[in-house]
Amino acid sequence: MGLLAIFGIHNDTVNRVVSLLILFLVVIWLALIYWTYADAKRRIADPMLVGCATLCSVFPFLGTIIYMIVRPPEYLDDAREREIEIAAAEARLAELEQGCPYCGFRVEKAFLRCPSCLRRLKEPCETCGKPLDPLWKICPYCESEIPGTTAAPAAEPARRRSRRSSAASTLAEPPPPPRRKPPRGDEGTTLSSRPPGV
Repeated sequence: MGLLAIFGIHNDTVNRVVSLLILFLVVIWLALIYWTYADAKRRIADPMLVGCATLCSVFPFLGTIIYMIVRPPEYLDDAREREIEIAAAEARLAELEQGCPYCGFRVEKAFLRCPSCLRRLKEPCETCGKPLDPLWKICPYCESEIPGTTAAPAAEPARRRSRRSSAASTLAEPPPPPRRKPPRGDEGTTLSSRPPGV
């Protein structure tokens, strides 16, 4: 008959169904204990808190529900990734807002002089006045050449080609015919028609 006969169940079929149901609930309970342990390990850094969460889930079903309510909202990997992104953003901000090499005051890339020590940080472009990097050969804002530097060698052949093509096009075109002025007044008369005393 089995243990369920104590509860007044004497039918073998009902006994088997209830036994399978109890086995199913025990398997789910053990699976919830393991799931609580694995989830707490991914969300909580302290091993003692992981053990407490696992022990809490030993209470059937109720412990796991309580753990799901009070567990941390994000995984440890996500928190670390967010911290790395924040550190990278702060590093990019520090690059944009660099300090003056003379006094350490915070300056931006567009500053020509330090607002604190008044020393010159960059030279302005002679054409547009924008700050120039010492390594630049032309101003990237107005495309004017910076005095004291040589222009890029790739620009010269392009200019030569354009000059050659313009010279070839002028040679290919025939010159325009000379324009004649219409005769006016005395200029239109010939020498033979002039009176002899003039």
